[in-house]
Amino acid sequence: MRLQSAIFDMDGTLLDSMHIWNDVGPKTLRSIGIEPAPDLGPRLMLMTFRDGAALCKEEYHLSESVEEIMDLTKARVRGFYENEVQPKPGVEKFLSLLKMEGVWMYVATNTDRDLVEAALKHTGLDGYFRGILTCAEVGAGKKDSPEIYERAMRRLRGNKKDTVIFEDALHAIQTAKAAGFRVCGVYDPSAEADQAEIKSLSDYYIRSFEEMFEQEIL
Repeated sequence: MRLQSAIFDMDGTLLDSMHIWNDVGPKTLRSIGIEPAPDLGPRLMLMTFRDGAALCKEEYHLSESVEEIMDLTKARVRGFYENEVQPKPGVEKFLSLLKMEGVWMYVATNTDRDLVEAALKHTGLDGYFRGILTCAEVGAGKKDSPEIYERAMRRLRGNKKDTVIFEDALHAIQTAKAAGFRVCGVYDPSAEADQAEIKSLSDYYIRSFEEMFEQEIL
């Protein structure tokens, strides 16, 4: 794997955090007395925070505003990011090596900036990245557009030949590959059912960042 710049997803890629998102939307609805549809959680996983709150408001006829729904949801995950979340095994060692080798790095994530900053600060990973971009800031989710990757690459002064995107989610990998990026698929249990397709699409595939020290990466 040759690279001069790298773009990392956060949840499920850098951090062991997908479990907090699997049920946060349904749990928020249950906290206000509404039983959600069984497919709500997977649908929300593909959306920005705001779009997910807007969907819940519309489909469940909530009296709360979109902002209030977002606040209810954020309250359920903020404490986790500030106090509990952990990096995936081998992540900090790998980032340290890339930084030492002069690789510029960015975070491109669906999670809102305030939560991203809290998570990276808690885990001590914040010093490795030149910046953060969120789907809300670019105005498009990873399922719909590669804009977040394109913008991050420009900020890194990179090009697609020398940039690798690290992602755990199939829909994000599909988008990045369709846009001509090189992708390293990163295993996460939340995407167990998608692993065969993730492997087939990815230029590189790892079960753990600890594998990166068993092969030539730079």
